[in-house]
Amino acid sequence: MNSNILKAGIVTSLTLCSLSAFSQDDIKSESFNPVQTGVNSLGIAPDARGGGMGDIGAATDPDVYSQFWNPAKYAFAYSQAGVAFSYTPWLRKLVSDINLGYLSGYWKLGYNDMQAISASLRYFSLGEVNINNEGGGTSDIINPYEMAVDLGYSRKLSESFSMGVVFRYIYSNLAYSSDEDISAGNAFAADIAGYYTAYPIVGQNECQWSFGFNVSNIGSKVSYDGGTTSAFLPTTLRLGTTFLFPMDEYNRMSFSFDAHKLLVPTKPQRSEFEDDFEYQEAEDRWYATSSISGIFKSFSDAPGGMKEELQEINWSVGAEYTYNDQFFIRGGYFNEHKNKGNRKFFTLGAGFALNVFRLDAAYVISVAQTSPLDQTLRFSLAFDMDGIQSMLGRNGRGRRR
Repeated sequence: MNSNILKAGIVTSLTLCSLSAFSQDDIKSESFNPVQTGVNSLGIAPDARGGGMGDIGAATDPDVYSQFWNPAKYAFAYSQAGVAFSYTPWLRKLVSDINLGYLSGYWKLGYNDMQAISASLRYFSLGEVNINNEGGGTSDIINPYEMAVDLGYSRKLSESFSMGVVFRYIYSNLAYSSDEDISAGNAFAADIAGYYTAYPIVGQNECQWSFGFNVSNIGSKVSYDGGTTSAFLPTTLRLGTTFLFPMDEYNRMSFSFDAHKLLVPTKPQRSEFEDDFEYQEAEDRWYATSSISGIFKSFSDAPGGMKEELQEINWSVGAEYTYNDQFFIRGGYFNEHKNKGNRKFFTLGAGFALNVFRLDAAYVISVAQTSPLDQTLRFSLAFDMDGIQSMLGRNGRGRRR
């Protein structure tokens, strides 16, 4: 298949529904009914740590990538500040130049470390696409992409609980046609998150149990045709819990579970209506639904009732082994119902850390056949500002001698 035609298809799918692992038989099935949103790149896990545990992060230990998973965790971060960059070659089984770049950082404020500010920049590139004219020649070359930049604030409300908020600007330029009616989309959104952590004693060991939630991408809708039709942002409710058990002074294990659901109303299906007129009216009402109304409707509007609502909940399980806070081995599993996209995959990950930086990698092994997500790699590089300051301080003392 021509790569440019394939990319145009990917661009179209990104504006309509999530990138899933479904077959042609799934598409023809009346029960196949994924939730449709725009700017789906906002849902791609950016970091190798969370990606190595089955896309988990709502309640894991705070790190630089908490901006995506749960920004409230920054208030409990162990370091004063950090910055990180991750890179993900995306859908490499299909095309070679689609990728996600992600930059994030945080800084704890005040003498008591009760609050933190954070920021991130997400850039999702679909590479270079040739636009062909009627004669089959190339008439134009475009570089479709999606970008999001955000700023967050988190604060401890007690010794064990914190909350955080993030404000986000989103730009989606997926135009793959010279049609003047097609334009880039703009949107604004916010996240609201909370994080609770406690230290129960199990046997003679002080363990850590954490719970987190994040409602992300609450905001306006995005339009690619000047407002004639608008797509919902991927507003998502994520809940998670993590239990960390220290085996001895140097070894510890953590076990995590995350579940998340798109807070977006289900688009009507033609099979639900007797004629095209009724279906068109229902579709018009779906397009006209506001994003806030859509959040509440998303819990009760699935055509299959509560059974289908439960199918819209994706879940993940993951584990992380840590040796001496320097070596990390991870594994996980992600599950999405076959009627809602059929993304099912195992993940593996590993990491290495020094005082100054940490390097992580993750790998996806898909369970669903013909999945474009199979063999996806993620790479993350994080820098600890406390470690850098300590190193510079030691070097400075050495020079003074």
